[in-house]
Amino acid sequence: MENRTLGESGLTVPVVGMGTWQTFDVHGTQAEENASVVVDRALAAGANFFDSSPMYGESERVLGGTLQGRRDKALVATKVWTNSMAEGREQMERAFAYFGGYVDLYQIHNLVNWKEHLATVEGLKQEGKIGAIGATHYQASAFGELKTVMKTGRITTIQIPYNPMERDVEKEILPLAADIGLGVIVMRPLFQGKLMRKNISESQLKPLAEFGVRTWAQALLKWVLSDPRCHVAIPATSKPERMTENAAAGSGPWFGPEERTYVAKLAMA
Repeated sequence: MENRTLGESGLTVPVVGMGTWQTFDVHGTQAEENASVVVDRALAAGANFFDSSPMYGESERVLGGTLQGRRDKALVATKVWTNSMAEGREQMERAFAYFGGYVDLYQIHNLVNWKEHLATVEGLKQEGKIGAIGATHYQASAFGELKTVMKTGRITTIQIPYNPMERDVEKEILPLAADIGLGVIVMRPLFQGKLMRKNISESQLKPLAEFGVRTWAQALLKWVLSDPRCHVAIPATSKPERMTENAAAGSGPWFGPEERTYVAKLAMA
């Protein structure tokens, strides 16, 4: 697994991590034990960067439970997501309780009340409870505001959607992030799983074999990670075997322009 430095955040992260939206929003012994097995596979493969949010229901709690006794082996990113300052502080306190009193990367989720929350998060970073600060958004219509936040100099990472079907970030967000040295976390590298419904054959993947690609998911992850402006992709999964498969896409060689064009054509066909 290759590692990259997440911009000027100071964090060294694996290029493939793991999201927890929907997949870790679970209750019950069996489902939570399965989540722990997924984390086992991620850690074994070196994919030790985990992203969550209070927006994701039980995901923070479940992720925290899977990391009991091994929190030091993981890099945890989570978020604040509320218009209320008081509720935001409550969200943060819960997250610190789940994750051993420390969050490696705290993000303003979807820029909700970002000006006030950013000040709170900065204070917590000064107290040593947070390693780095970031901001996220998934809608192209909000990228103008995201650029404003990026230019403040007060964050060191962004989290945005990027895949062959969602390429709006190529216009201004990725160039700006590269220009000012921000780390880029890629959500939805599989287009929320929609691209996995395509019936891509072994023969169609054969031209990518020399790049270590054996599956369609690996092709999509390599497509994202072959853009040097992207540092880590965080596909979500509830399947331990898929976590292992995803992690295998985290090593070079990387695609050139021809291979990226080829994968994009398969995705859009």
